[in-house]
Amino acid sequence: MQNTIEKITQVLDKNKAENIEVFDLREKNYFVDYAIIASSLGSRHTAALLDHLKKELKPAEKFNNIDESPEWIVVDLGDILIHIMTPEYRVKYDMESFLSSLADGKEGSIL
Repeated sequence: MQNTIEKITQVLDKNKAENIEVFDLREKNYFVDYAIIASSLGSRHTAALLDHLKKELKPAEKFNNIDESPEWIVVDLGDILIHIMTPEYRVKYDMESFLSSLADGKEGSIL
């Protein structure tokens, strides 16, 4: 799994994603083991980052589901969830606070 996470972060980094964060959520009562958040440079860049992930991770990784909007894309790889967001959406939804509290063992709600 660590190799997959490294590959994901490398693909995002080399394609100019910003503020890439990995959250270890194993044994934290969450539905995935890892969550990765990255900021895009804008809506077109968000879609481009998804394309890069598809090209570089398939067929080794199975993409279970992809939920797309111009501002936020979520990729479900089973045990890994990837969030790619525009900077505005990243600030608005502040997933880091929620995931950090889970990773630190301080379970709470998003609201």
